[in-house]
Amino acid sequence: MYFSTAYSAIAVSVPNPPVPTRTLPYGDAAIREAAAVIAAGGCVAVPTETVYGLAADATESRAVAGIYAAKGRPGFNPLIVHVATRAAAERLAVFDDHAGRLADAYWPGPLTLVLPMRADSGIASLVTAGLPTIAMRVPAHGAMQALLAACDRPLAAPSANASGTISPTRAAHVVASLNGRVPLVIDAGPTARGIESTIVACVDGQVRLLRPGPVAREDVAALLGVTVGGAGAGIEAPGQLASHYAPSKPLRLNAMVARDGEWMIGFGTVAGDATLSATGDLIEAAATLFDALHVADAGPATAIAVAPIPEDGLGAAINDRLRRAAV
Repeated sequence: MYFSTAYSAIAVSVPNPPVPTRTLPYGDAAIREAAAVIAAGGCVAVPTETVYGLAADATESRAVAGIYAAKGRPGFNPLIVHVATRAAAERLAVFDDHAGRLADAYWPGPLTLVLPMRADSGIASLVTAGLPTIAMRVPAHGAMQALLAACDRPLAAPSANASGTISPTRAAHVVASLNGRVPLVIDAGPTARGIESTIVACVDGQVRLLRPGPVAREDVAALLGVTVGGAGAGIEAPGQLASHYAPSKPLRLNAMVARDGEWMIGFGTVAGDATLSATGDLIEAAATLFDALHVADAGPATAIAVAPIPEDGLGAAINDRLRRAAV
């Protein structure tokens, strides 16, 4: 049993009338205002090094329900909890040797660990969707770290977009998706990584990759000296729904040329109306992926085509997002 269906109704039962959405540049004033919104039980959009997140107090059920309501997110889909340090994470979950070594190597940074949750964690059950595990990471971005310090509590923060749509890598993407649903967006420009964190489960002595991301499977295996397994059949972590990250237009993958009516997103030697990276740089491609999809989705073309992306390293994470977007 991977989730409790009792939670699925919560996301639609919380009133969410339109609210004025303000955008403030990242700075002390914006952090103070965001912390005040969170202290009052609300949620705010804040940048991380991966994508923009929608943050609320992870210890308050009603605050977390506000995230689900704003996103229209299914209640069986768990959330990532952001904390400032590994010590803060250890107060919420049980670390084995594998988890400790991964945290030492990649925190702060774009790695989420799914670990057994402590009984006294104080985390709202809606965050974990009824699972006995909790997904956590220590973010590297200054804005999220400043907000964690100002709030002095763990923050649940999925991507700041309507559920299932293209993830936001700019404040403008958040406003386009959630205008009237959240009171505040902190703008710190485009995100550096441009793709969501890698998610690795360390439970019962096993290490499993639940979502590809900036930290590659091969790097995890090499660090730990173990075989890294895969995800099971159920929902254990964010980003595992078959259809996710989707534009409103049909998306065709592994295209070498555009068909009539398509906006072509190139890569490497395959040119297009825009390119993820003309030099075939996978880091650049990951950073520009969602931005390119936003531009294509907002343009006049009726469909989108994307050039082939190699499956090596970070390419596996890019292709994972593209396959889910094309469903």
